[in-house]
Amino acid sequence: MKRTSVLTPVLLALIGGVGGGFLEAALATSGRRIVLPPLTLGLALLAIGVMVVVLALPIRRLTRGKTVHPIDPYYSTRVLVLAKASALGGSLIAGFGAGVLVYLLSRSVMPAVGSVLQVVVTLVGAAGLLVGGLIAENMCSIPPDDDEGSGNRAVPVQQ
Repeated sequence: MKRTSVLTPVLLALIGGVGGGFLEAALATSGRRIVLPPLTLGLALLAIGVMVVVLALPIRRLTRGKTVHPIDPYYSTRVLVLAKASALGGSLIAGFGAGVLVYLLSRSVMPAVGSVLQVVVTLVGAAGLLVGGLIAENMCSIPPDDDEGSGNRAVPVQQ
């Protein structure tokens, strides 16, 4: 699996931001209540980001040679997929939160402080999920070999 490139989270954040801003504008234009994420969403996203990093710690220890206990390959694959999904989901939700925040702050009437605080907590939690996912993804990578400085692995030939 390839590492997450910089462009992918940036594009997802832009998509989420545009979608969040348009959703809020469409709801306000139609006379409905706008969507404000609860405070617990941001806290839950931050907690999930921390848990993803904690789940990747045994894999990091094994790849760096600090433990000799084998790890189930299915466990490491699941942690890697969870880390990648966390990074991508965190960037999408962070973009959505940024779009909602831009919408709230661009109104002629200033919103209540509680509304802005809810969106900022969601934005910070989603950014924590994004960072946690990227860190865990990096922790699951295998360091390059130092054989002859080339980084190429020798493949045994069967005869």
